[in-house]
Amino acid sequence: MERSAAYGFSAVMSGAFLLSCLLFAAVNRVQRGPYMDEAFHVPQAQAYCQGRFLQWDPMITTLPGLYLVSVGIVKPVAWLCGWTGSVVCSTGMLRFINLLFSAGNLYLLYLLLSKIHQKNKAVSGFQRILSTLTLAMFPTLYFFTFLYYTDPGSVFFTLFAYLMCLYGNHKTSVLLGFCGFMFRQTNIVWTVFCAGNIVAEKLNEAWKTELQKKKDEKISSRKGSFSDWMRILQFLIKYLTSPKNLVTLTALTWPYIILVAGFCVFVFINGGIVVGDRSSHEACLHFPQLFYFLSFTVFFSFPHLVTPSKIKKFLLSLRKHPVQYSLITAISLFLIWKFTYVHKYLLADNRHYTFYVWRKVFQRHELIKYLLVPVYIFSCWSFADTLKSKPIFWILMYFVCLLAVTVPQKLLEFRYFILPFLIYRLNIPFPSLYRQLLELAFYIAVNAITLYVFLNKTFQWPNSDEIQRFMW
Repeated sequence: MERSAAYGFSAVMSGAFLLSCLLFAAVNRVQRGPYMDEAFHVPQAQAYCQGRFLQWDPMITTLPGLYLVSVGIVKPVAWLCGWTGSVVCSTGMLRFINLLFSAGNLYLLYLLLSKIHQKNKAVSGFQRILSTLTLAMFPTLYFFTFLYYTDPGSVFFTLFAYLMCLYGNHKTSVLLGFCGFMFRQTNIVWTVFCAGNIVAEKLNEAWKTELQKKKDEKISSRKGSFSDWMRILQFLIKYLTSPKNLVTLTALTWPYIILVAGFCVFVFINGGIVVGDRSSHEACLHFPQLFYFLSFTVFFSFPHLVTPSKIKKFLLSLRKHPVQYSLITAISLFLIWKFTYVHKYLLADNRHYTFYVWRKVFQRHELIKYLLVPVYIFSCWSFADTLKSKPIFWILMYFVCLLAVTVPQKLLEFRYFILPFLIYRLNIPFPSLYRQLLELAFYIAVNAITLYVFLNKTFQWPNSDEIQRFMW
C-alpha cells in the first residue's frame, strides 16, 4: 500500500467507524432491549457469559459461534476494566461486537479488492478505497452492524477465509472457514468455494495447455456457444476422471476436504444442517430463489448492470439468439410454476421489507411471477456479462456455489444474499469513477432511509403493547 493510499484508507476507516459509533449510539438509545431475533441471541449469549454453556434455546437454528466469540471478547475486557453487574454482556455491549466485526469487514474488503485486482494497474488507490467503502456500506449488511445478529461475524470469517485462500494459506483458510461455519452452517458452501478456487486454477492451466495443443484459439475467445460448452464439458469429464489429476487436486485441497468431511459427519449425526427448531427451516428445491438473488443484485448494482450500453448489448444478444432465449424463458416459466414456495414467515411478519415486496409485487396477481421472467433473464445475462473477464472454470465454480447457497432456502430473506453478492461484487471489473460514486451515494441514501424508518416509524400490533419496527 502506497503511503498516500495508506493515509487515505486510514482516514476513511476512522471516519466510517466514527459514523457507525454515532449511529450505534442512536439505535441503542431508541431500542435498548433485544429486538426481533435478538430476543433469542442476547439471552443465549448472556447464558454463556454466566458460564452456562450447556443451556441452549431450541428456537436458535445456528451454531454458537457468535456467542463464543462474544464471551471471548467481552469477559476479558470486563475483567481488565473492572466492569461488573448488568453492564457485562448487556444488549448494548453484545451489539458492539458487531461494530468491531464491521470495522474488520471494511479492512478485509480492501485487502480482497487489492489482491483480486492487483494486476489492474489502471485502478487508482482512491478507486480501491471508494469501492471498499461502498461494499462496507452495503445496506443489507450495514444495517445489522447495529443489532446482535450473526451476519457481520459470518461475513468477517468467510471473507477472511477467502483472503487466506487467495494468498495460499489454505490451513488458515480452513480454520477461518470453520469459524464461519460456527456462525452459519451454510457458510460451508464458501469453504467449498475456496477449494474450488484451487481446482479452477488447475483446470484453467490445463485448459490453456489443451487449447495450445489443438491450436484452437477460437474456443477460448467465444464463450457461450453450445459447441464450446460441450468441449468444456468433455474436457472436465476427462480431467476429473484421471487418477493422476485427482491425486494432485486432493493433495492441494486436503484441508478443505477434511472440513467438508467433518461437515458431512455433523449433518449425519445431527440429522440435518439445522440445529434447534427445524420445522421452519426445511430445505427444498426453491429455484426461483436464484431469480430473486439476481434481481436483488441488479437492484443494488444498477450503476454497473443497468446501463444504456448493456441494455443495447442485451437486445442485440436477444435478436441474435432467439431460440436459446426462448428455451431459457420456457425453463424459467416451468421452474417458477413448479418450484415456487412461500414461507409462512414471509406472509406473517410485517416487520420485514420482504413482506411488502411479496405483497405489493408478487401477490398483486397470480401472473406477476411469470411476467417478471424477462427481468430475471436480463438480470442473469447482465450478471454473467460482468463476470466474463474471469476464467470460465471460476465462473462455473461460483455458479455452483451460488445455486447451493440459494436454491435450498425456502424463506425469501435478503440476509441470505449478502455473501454471494459481496463475492460477486469483489470479482467484477472496477467501473468508472462516476459509477462508483453513484453506487456509494445510492447505498448511503438506502442506509439513511432504512435507519430513519427503523428509529422513527414505529407501529404496534393489535392486542400488543410492544413497539414494532421495520427492518431488512
